[in-house]
Amino acid sequence: MTFACTRRLALLGTALTFSFAAQAQDSRTLEWVVGYAAGGGSDMVARTVAEQMARTLGQPLVINNKPGAATNIAADYVAKSKDPAHTLLTADFATLAANPSLFSKLPYDAEKDFAPVGLLARFPLILVVAPNVPANTYKEFVAWAKASAAPVPYASAGAGSPHHLATELLRERTGLKFSHVPYRGAAPAVQDLMGGQVPFALMDSASVQQHIASGKLKALGVASPQRLKTMSEIPTLAEQGLAGFEAYAWQGLVVPASTPPEQVAKLNKALVAALDSTPVKARFQTLSLEALPGTPQQMASYAKAERERWGKLIRDNGIKLD
Repeated sequence: MTFACTRRLALLGTALTFSFAAQAQDSRTLEWVVGYAAGGGSDMVARTVAEQMARTLGQPLVINNKPGAATNIAADYVAKSKDPAHTLLTADFATLAANPSLFSKLPYDAEKDFAPVGLLARFPLILVVAPNVPANTYKEFVAWAKASAAPVPYASAGAGSPHHLATELLRERTGLKFSHVPYRGAAPAVQDLMGGQVPFALMDSASVQQHIASGKLKALGVASPQRLKTMSEIPTLAEQGLAGFEAYAWQGLVVPASTPPEQVAKLNKALVAALDSTPVKARFQTLSLEALPGTPQQMASYAKAERERWGKLIRDNGIKLD
């Protein structure tokens, strides 16, 4: 065997060693942190997408629910992760758009502590009422709320959530008097809605679709420009006289800012593939969700625009959570 041949074999062996080492490292479990309780819309989206991403990446993806403090607990945990290459976060409307204005001081920096991977989905918000509320249309709801001697309580998935701020926008637009009842996620809020402990909410479609279909909640209107394809019988709020009212819950996937760029690119590729997969498309359709595949840069621009839009509402109304 010639020296050149021996050298090529040695180099090939070295390359294979590095390849196997990289594959071994890539098999480590990824932790996907969700700032809401299990069973809600955020949790369902994460689990649905994670299953497909894990197949593409060849790595296990484990969901870790850390609800509370308007996603600040989860966001702080991920921002300070000691293993940034293996930690992900569902960063949503609250995390990236609302909290910077709602709190005087945050344990994380929404712009500097995270690297965007890509947007996940946009959730239509639906005005729903408990079965014992004597209203079947938006106009009947307004009349019922006006007749109340005290501010009408409403549920949300947490202080600073899109459910909370969209209802504050509704209050601002209508002049109705509401009282906020924050929960630690959409799932417990919906349970109390169905039980009649709290009368109404603007809740995301993923959390209430099945309960509307079963008759356990009454849907009065959709806060989107058009009716939802999967629930076309529900009119929009605009159709019923609330012109120009539009609000969504939305989510994206981020990682700690120190995550290597090649890892971000790898995760984005797996995320886009997952959102385009048949199982995710089918699941999103049943939940009336709009998938938002795109680049990290597109997510950064979207989050910035939302931060400016909702920051103005928060400042104009003097809403603070600390």
